[in-house]
Amino acid sequence: MTEDAVVDDKDLLTIGAFAAKARLSAKALRLYDRLGLLTPAHVDEASGYRYYRADQAEPARLVALLRQLDMPLARIAEVVAAADGDQAARLLAGYWADVEARVAGQRTLAEYLRGRLSGRNSEMYGKFEVETVDVPARVVITETRHTLAGELPAWIGASLGRLEAASRECGGITAAPFVVYHSEVSMESDGPAEACVPIADEAAARAWAEGHGRAWETRVRAEPAQRLAYTRITKAQVAHPQILAAFEAVEQWIAAQGLEQSGPCREVYFADWEAAGAEDPACDVAFPVK
Repeated sequence: MTEDAVVDDKDLLTIGAFAAKARLSAKALRLYDRLGLLTPAHVDEASGYRYYRADQAEPARLVALLRQLDMPLARIAEVVAAADGDQAARLLAGYWADVEARVAGQRTLAEYLRGRLSGRNSEMYGKFEVETVDVPARVVITETRHTLAGELPAWIGASLGRLEAASRECGGITAAPFVVYHSEVSMESDGPAEACVPIADEAAARAWAEGHGRAWETRVRAEPAQRLAYTRITKAQVAHPQILAAFEAVEQWIAAQGLEQSGPCREVYFADWEAAGAEDPACDVAFPVK
């Protein structure tokens, strides 16, 4: 007897008959079963043979099509289990929006790399105007975290939000918040990065940090007076990898001016991020110099 053997229940199809109806292979159906994406209607306890109902053909085809979109198994399971077609369509739309955002970022990165490989670096860097500014000494409350590039935007928003809320207990904010990169943050390197908010009352800040430092790796430190070389970029340019060209443009300018970097690079967020449009100035990419 084979797995295609006929069973007494006329409403059940052997895996071979069901595979033909669903226009899939028996191998694919066994895989979907193992992955928990399409469970047979009946499995014979003695033989282990799988049997399906005719109305499982449409979910089987759906799984096959979703796999062609490279959808993760967990998200395929969500779509297949959706309560109705509208919910399933919304889940698919959400996944595809994520795909398009990722591809758009990869397309931008590819264009950036083509510029580097073809020697058009100076043309790219020429789009950025670099200046210097003297920044006075100040006290900052900070959060530090090891984070990869994909997690960075969400962490920056959350950490600066927490620190800005805390500043109300520390005399208020005295200057624009900023993020310091003590080491590279990329898809492979996790920094660390340090979110910083300048505050007015150091004593109050140290009292606040005592109660919160362990939870968020929060501390208070003094920033020395320093000169920054910086370029101002739009909200759209803050996205990776567009921002890489801004950092490299400032580094190139520093070298051309005969200056030296005297500390880790940073991003200074001076605009209302939620209210800013894509083309509005929103951030300074800066390096301490001497």
